Amino acid sequence: MSNSQQQMLKAAVNGFYSMQKTRIRVGNNIVANFKIKIGQEPSQSEDTLDADAKLLLSNLRVSYKKITDGVASMNPRRFKQDGLISEYSEFSLVQQYFDLVAAEDTALKQITYAVKEFPIYRTFLEDVTGVGPTMAAVIISGFDIHKAEYPSSLHKYAGLDVVSGKGRSRVKEHLVDSTYIDADGNEQTKKGISFNPFLKTKLIGVLGSSFVKTKGPYRDIYDNYKHRITHMPAHSEKSKAHLNNMAIRYTVKRFLTDLYVAWRKLEGLPVADEYSKGKLGINHKVA
Repeated sequence: MSNSQQQMLKAAVNGFYSMQKTRIRVGNNIVANFKIKIGQEPSQSEDTLDADAKLLLSNLRVSYKKITDGVASMNPRRFKQDGLISEYSEFSLVQQYFDLVAAEDTALKQITYAVKEFPIYRTFLEDVTGVGPTMAAVIISGFDIHKAEYPSSLHKYAGLDVVSGKGRSRVKEHLVDSTYIDADGNEQTKKGISFNPFLKTKLIGVLGSSFVKTKGPYRDIYDNYKHRITHMPAHSEKSKAHLNNMAIRYTVKRFLTDLYVAWRKLEGLPVADEYSKGKLGINHKVA
């Protein structure tokens, strides 16, 4: 795998999520416009609507997975001043939505095809239950396995390491110093995060949830760890949501460790034991 291939994949992934963000924003505008037309003010809840408007929204939600798609599907082939779309500006907004959906679908198909060119996808990621082509593209383009000397290197870059007994986050005590050159050419120091926030969001919010929803070895790891911490006195006062987040975080870290071993071996790089095994003699096994 060349660095240029990885950079191109990263550009494709960034472009896809940029399109997705724009599509969601345009879709939200369509929904807001639709709700105003049926009598719901932007600052009010759907409980303020009359019975007919509530029924219309309910039918849209049943018929379509997203209310945006429900509204957009009513767009006529050519602009006509009737139905829900009574202004050309509304027509233009809906057309933008259609174009964005098409572009997003195309970008997704391209990423799905491109990721198959990477050996780590074919030899490891493709067989991991819960990891789809898009998530695999995020992982491959997000990490530089040549720089990851230890399994903890991946954990740290993804913001999953522990600092002073707490999971790394954006809190003040977890910020680190970094240098930059200001407009006058002088070197300055600023406080900032030390991890990739996009990668952390995708790994915890998407991949972690996918592991929980699917049946596979990482779901087993999640269940076993959650059961263990639930019965530990040290965690007795934690909420179910907190325990769930702890278990997801642990599961994703186990996955990253397995990824580290498989990827480093594939690239012919030295493979180091993780700290718990090399220093503490603890041998983690995938269930």
